[in-house]
Amino acid sequence: MPREIITVQVGQCGNQIGMEFWKQLCAEHGISPEGILEDYATDGTDRKDVFFYQADDEHYIPRAVLLDLEPRVINTITKESPYANLFNHENIYMSKHGGGAGNIWASGYTQADGLYEDIFDIIDREADGSDNLEGFVMSHSIAGGTGSGMGSYILERLNDRFPKKLIQTYSVFPQTAEASDVVVQPYNSLLTLKRLTQSADCVVVLDNTALNRIASERLKIPNPTLDQINHLVSTIMAASTTTLRYPGYMNNDLIGLIAALIPTPRLHFLMTGYTPLTLDAKISNVRKTTVFDVMRRLLQSKNIMVSTPRDRRHNHCYVSILNIIQGEVDPTQVHKSLQRIRERKLANFIPWGPASIQVALSKKSPYIKTAHRVSGLMLANHTSIASLFSKTLTQYDRLKQRGAFLDQFKREKIFSESLEEFDSAREVVSQLIDEYTAATKEDYKMFTGLSEKLSNANVGNGK
Repeated sequence: MPREIITVQVGQCGNQIGMEFWKQLCAEHGISPEGILEDYATDGTDRKDVFFYQADDEHYIPRAVLLDLEPRVINTITKESPYANLFNHENIYMSKHGGGAGNIWASGYTQADGLYEDIFDIIDREADGSDNLEGFVMSHSIAGGTGSGMGSYILERLNDRFPKKLIQTYSVFPQTAEASDVVVQPYNSLLTLKRLTQSADCVVVLDNTALNRIASERLKIPNPTLDQINHLVSTIMAASTTTLRYPGYMNNDLIGLIAALIPTPRLHFLMTGYTPLTLDAKISNVRKTTVFDVMRRLLQSKNIMVSTPRDRRHNHCYVSILNIIQGEVDPTQVHKSLQRIRERKLANFIPWGPASIQVALSKKSPYIKTAHRVSGLMLANHTSIASLFSKTLTQYDRLKQRGAFLDQFKREKIFSESLEEFDSAREVVSQLIDEYTAATKEDYKMFTGLSEKLSNANVGNGK
């Protein structure tokens, strides 16, 4: 029996990447923009019910909840898009005043608190309509106001209301190399990172810096548009769910995917890589694909969707790797490829656990023609992700020391009496960085204080 997953799209960014994800899923399952199964897709062996359910009139409807505090993006989806009739309009919530959160985390968080009943009436109804709900997938940005503030609030409440369900997020991290349009971005990012650390079971990090670099350097697009970047993100999101939608013997549910990657509860931030990359029907640079070539390319930093500079002070390494290989693949090729990767020492692993490269073989959608025989997605738990958190911490400290832009936060209830929430968030993120750094060392088990229990730790909050 399939285990259903409900997606929760929060804010402008969350709804934009969520829309691209649903476009990709509809194409892969042979579902039209109106939700009608195409004639050529009636005999498919795929599992549509993980992410869709059928209405009384046989239309396929996404198990999706769309939330925003301003109407522009959702109106574009529901009024101007060919997919306007795909979604259940009862599952869409836009704030009545439509003013947004003004890029302030505290405003998004406070408004979400006031809308608690309305939002969770939608989520509870969707959960009750599932036969065997496995968990929630949230898409959002950590830099703005709604995706970060409202997203943080929803994460906390989901954790309280559904303690035994998995919570995975696709979290877009802002560009750090250049000046941001959102001056309070470091505040928003830090406060959201606290919730991602404490309330999510798995966070797939989508780093805008790396996504723009890949689009310009690898795909030779001089000035990548938002739509092109979102298309890259949707490719990652769809590929990471293929084993759930085209099930095999292993990794055919979310817990199977996550358990393979997260050995201890707090080390749950994942980076991704994908090859061969194509965009807007462009021909990619890769002409021939083999299993070994795909797996080798996935380990190259230029294909990884997170920008993490080499830090010589720390011997950063992989905690675990899961490669999802799609296409015409002979399992013996996989075995040989793994042997060659080990012989050539193409990946450094943690000293306190086994070198864990797992491979899941998945079918490709028969309804989409691709130029390549084999493609691959890597989901990797790598300790260098801590450098991304360190950048956020450095930017936060720089802003906080000057006391800049704090008045906008003090207007909201959570900060009206004190700014302790900032100190608490800083402490959580600092401990997270320390833990990822400790994971590079042999004595990591001593750091956690879990000793023997470490290897048996359940994913997330005892789920």
